[in-house]
Amino acid sequence: MGMEGDGPDGGRPAPRPKASLGERASWRLLLDQVRPHRRVLLLGGLLSLVGSLAGLAMPVMAKRVIDAFGAGGALAGPVLGLSAAVLVGALISAAGRFLLERMGETIVLDSRRGLVDRILRLTVSDVDRLKPGDLLSRVSSDTTLLRAVCTDALASLVGAVFMFLGAAVMMAIMDGLLLGVTLAVVGLVAVMGAAIAPRIRRASLQAQVALGEMSSGLDRALQAFRTVKASGAEARETAVVGAAAVEARDRGVTAAAWTSLAGIGAWMSVQLAFLAVLGVGGARVASGEMEISTLIAFLLYLFYLVSPIGQIIQSLTQIQNGLAAVTRIQEIAMLRTEPAAAPVARAGGEPVGVTFSGVVFRYGEDRPVVHHDVTFEVPAGGMTALVGPSGAGKSTVFGLIERFYEPQEGAITVGGRDIRDWPLGELRAMLGYVEQDAPVLAGTFRENLVFGAPGATDEEVARALARTRLDDLVERLPEGLETPVGHRGILLSGGERQRVAIARALLRRPRLLLLDEATSQLDAVNEMRLREVVAEVARETTVLVIAHRLSTVTGADRIVVMEAGRVRAWGTHDELVAADALYRELAATQFLVSS
Repeated sequence: MGMEGDGPDGGRPAPRPKASLGERASWRLLLDQVRPHRRVLLLGGLLSLVGSLAGLAMPVMAKRVIDAFGAGGALAGPVLGLSAAVLVGALISAAGRFLLERMGETIVLDSRRGLVDRILRLTVSDVDRLKPGDLLSRVSSDTTLLRAVCTDALASLVGAVFMFLGAAVMMAIMDGLLLGVTLAVVGLVAVMGAAIAPRIRRASLQAQVALGEMSSGLDRALQAFRTVKASGAEARETAVVGAAAVEARDRGVTAAAWTSLAGIGAWMSVQLAFLAVLGVGGARVASGEMEISTLIAFLLYLFYLVSPIGQIIQSLTQIQNGLAAVTRIQEIAMLRTEPAAAPVARAGGEPVGVTFSGVVFRYGEDRPVVHHDVTFEVPAGGMTALVGPSGAGKSTVFGLIERFYEPQEGAITVGGRDIRDWPLGELRAMLGYVEQDAPVLAGTFRENLVFGAPGATDEEVARALARTRLDDLVERLPEGLETPVGHRGILLSGGERQRVAIARALLRRPRLLLLDEATSQLDAVNEMRLREVVAEVARETTVLVIAHRLSTVTGADRIVVMEAGRVRAWGTHDELVAADALYRELAATQFLVSS
């Protein structure tokens, strides 16, 4: 894939995953995350309730201290009781909060694992259209927001609700009239908070989207880091990423403005409720309807009531941010995925053939047709080559065989069996695939070699190294096979990366080996050696080669010539030189025949 003119990218901007999640649906998804941990949530809530009850005893104890002081009684007992209530409440509340925070961390762990698994099982066609930086942002940034919700916001919300209910009960016992005054003031502020909450969610979602765009811009520059420097484009790329960062800042400021407004509402509820209770309560004390100690105790309970309201508003604000994160995470869940398959193992066995019958394919409804009625056969065993100009659709053939994509029309068979009837894991287990750009992953030399065959023995690894002429290189490496190769194999040359990719494919013992320009970056000596290796492998399995250098495939058993998404001819090298004008022209430009 990814060959010039063949790949799906085509320079078009990648669309963002779409989702139509309302706030109610987002709440439901957030609760789905919490539901498996409801027992821990209940236990943490009960501990928070017990801690709250211990704390709620403090105003009553304070009232007793004041009454004892006014009556000239002993203060030691009430003071000790007050101190014990403080200590016990703090310890029990801390235990409850720890349980809730551990639950939150577990929820985030499950979410991250599920999201990574989902991303790695997305169809290739969807990943082709997405931005890697945005996907990384969803795994890291969005799940971090989810952690803040499930640890801080949820734990505070549960504790605050229990504290609020307990304080309300105690205040009702003391004086129902003053409780009514308090709730009337608080209710007005709650209405304002309910109106602000959706705006916080929308602003937070926009901020997270902007952050994902910034990550995508930086990832784009890092993926082509040397090209950026060689082109003197550092300032331009900095401006692109900086513009995305400014957008993220602006969206974040908008979210912060609504959040601040919600915070002001919480602060106002405390002040207004205090003033209202002080005014009404003071008048009742002056008229003799209430004792001063009762008013003081009620005012203490007021803070036990109003302070949780502030926590509830703050928690709901954080949850709005979490709902935005859940929305973005759910967008990935709405994309298509490949069926879960058992771990890919080495297949071994007899070589298999491939047939394409009337295959029509395009990368999307808005994209041009890549294959027009493509029909050809690859016999089992031996070497078959695909040749033709760039953009002919050769690399797309490999993508269809690997079932990275599905054709719109026609049929493909592997080993005489329709490719759609093969279990996906079993199909890919029999294939060895060397991509055109021969990707090498960060890690050690050995890890890259056995990436597709983790059960390979040392003897098999040594044989693959010898066949691909990598044994001399390994001997020169400071740590041998355990030497790190750097990010994307940057410490290896292009030719060395290609040979690593070929060795990796050979270790899978494939029944069908797909080589996409596998020798394009090799020098003449190594290319000659790899041609001999491919010819040797072709005696054991089926080899299908894409080549621009016709010199690498002149000895192929069959050569299929493609042009503009169609098969125009097939045969041996000599037959095609004699019968096909395009192939003869390609051979002449590479000095394989006289023009």
